Amino acid sequence: MGCKTKRAGAGATAKTMEEFSVVIGLSRPTVSKYFHDPNSVRLSTRARIETALKTIDFRPNIFAVNLNRRRKKIIGLIVPDPMDQFYMALAVRIEAIASEAGYLVLQLNSNGEPEIEERAIATIASMNVGGALIAPLGAKSRGSKLKALSRKTPLVFVDSPLDAVESFVGTNNQQSIPLIVEYLCRSGEPPAYFEMPGVTFNGAERRAAYIATMERLGLAPSFVEVGAAEGWNFEAIAYDTARAALRGPGFPSRTLLCGCDRIAFGVVAAINESGASVGVGRDYRVAGHDNQRFSAYMSPALTTVSQDVERMSRVAFELLVEKMDEADGVARPGRKRAQRALLNGELLLRQSA
Repeated sequence: MGCKTKRAGAGATAKTMEEFSVVIGLSRPTVSKYFHDPNSVRLSTRARIETALKTIDFRPNIFAVNLNRRRKKIIGLIVPDPMDQFYMALAVRIEAIASEAGYLVLQLNSNGEPEIEERAIATIASMNVGGALIAPLGAKSRGSKLKALSRKTPLVFVDSPLDAVESFVGTNNQQSIPLIVEYLCRSGEPPAYFEMPGVTFNGAERRAAYIATMERLGLAPSFVEVGAAEGWNFEAIAYDTARAALRGPGFPSRTLLCGCDRIAFGVVAAINESGASVGVGRDYRVAGHDNQRFSAYMSPALTTVSQDVERMSRVAFELLVEKMDEADGVARPGRKRAQRALLNGELLLRQSA
């Protein structure tokens, strides 16, 4: 009994590499060699295979091919909250940039849970990927597991660093927070800082940058604290915290700088519900950080700091490829890329503040 395949030509099908080899009349090792590295076969053989792929319904198992390939063409990506618009945008850009360079992205999500992050780390390790881009959970990340993975697999951390040593690409909070604090102080009442839940290192960095900027300006920092609230449902946490403040002691300032746009969404919703208003010349001014996709379309549109998602994605991917080349012993001409990159934010002035 032979392989049940159609003869080569329009409508021919092949479910395995063995069947594809039979259909086009080439040996299985030759076809396998092509899928491992198209440049490793003769030009005439390559042209024959690529012509056949246009008419024969065959898709190789890229994960199996990757396991045997010396130069891996799959990279991993782990994000902590797949519903977060920033991480969605980051994943889309990384996938597009990787695809342009001939790589496939295997995306996994930790969903805000350290146990799920640990399973994602184990999956990345088992897939024998070339490298991985990881946005860690932060304080609850499985740091020891990530460190162990970094000793075997090239890693670059994005958005939030794992520590001060590992390769990292993210926003320069020491530039972006002073940018918006100084604007809010110039244009009206100095801001109180509406905190983020303590789940990412970005929250702590932004809080510290706010304090340093206020003190440099000779002003007293003030805060709206979310207390022991945890988790990634930032909008709900901010909404509940703001409602409690509005029904009780109020806010320490009528200008509120939120640790991220998602916090601002919840704060604005609570203020609107209370009957007060948000915007320049109104009851409260509210500003955020990140420039989430819907920030320009809420009412009023949110003043915020834009993170450069396009550049963050490209710099992180290029740094990862450089680390993968180094791991494979591939020499790169020119100066070696810095292992840590902090990208400046851009102030976006809108109606909310």
